[in-house]
Amino acid sequence: MLERVISGAVLAVLAVFFLLSGGTILACACLFLSVIAYLELTKATKVRRGAKINFLEIIGVIGVFLYYALIYIGELTKTEYRVYLVLFICLLLISYMFVYVFAFPKFVSEQVMTAFTCFIYGPVMLSFIYLSRNLENGIYYVWLIFISSWISDTCAYLVGVTIGKHKLAPVLSPKKSIEGAAGGILGSALVGALYGYFVIAPRVNNAHVIWILAVISAIGSLISQVGDLAASGIKRNHEIKDYGKLIPGHGGVMDRFDSVIFTAPIVYGMLILWMKP
Repeated sequence: MLERVISGAVLAVLAVFFLLSGGTILACACLFLSVIAYLELTKATKVRRGAKINFLEIIGVIGVFLYYALIYIGELTKTEYRVYLVLFICLLLISYMFVYVFAFPKFVSEQVMTAFTCFIYGPVMLSFIYLSRNLENGIYYVWLIFISSWISDTCAYLVGVTIGKHKLAPVLSPKKSIEGAAGGILGSALVGALYGYFVIAPRVNNAHVIWILAVISAIGSLISQVGDLAASGIKRNHEIKDYGKLIPGHGGVMDRFDSVIFTAPIVYGMLILWMKP
């Protein structure tokens, strides 16, 4: 437990540093997390069926670097690049298929499809942390991702161990309760509203900002809990305890950022729709 607390504190300090820094520093941090998350997922889901990284994974890692280069240059130059992202993702799938076809029968179709899914699940969804930070007033809005995930996790745990009685997903995660899930949602909404009142409201011209941020945090919390359970389900399907060992006491990137990964694109989308940054 002490190791977990110390690691969590260090991780929180690093998160504050990278999010406040933004720009190239945050882009590099998200790139690093994305590469590790991708490799953790490919190993866990048996895209890698041996000790060595295979060519499907190499294509994916190259793809992560190119994907981040595309969004970094696009954000830096303020050009409309999103259509190129869609084209790039299509080209990446075609690249996986090239490997599948010309190495046949070394890889089976399940490995190829899983490798592509791992790319979307880890790197693409994590990139929305960087994209949220790059919004107008993003230095303030990006914290909603972590209010909706890490604050939600804490509130759900505290409520669950205190009054939790009804199992949320008894087979998948026996320790999680419906009361804990509700506590996570309400706790996130409250913290989001307080954050909106003290931090966001003085800086934006929006009379409804407090309620909007409370709703964003509540919805983000719900999504984050699904993300947590989804990552747990993958581990159970493949009979592993942790995705990795990068973070002492926590496991790998996927173990610590499983809820953040689901929350980031949802929060980004809601900010675009409701805050008009």
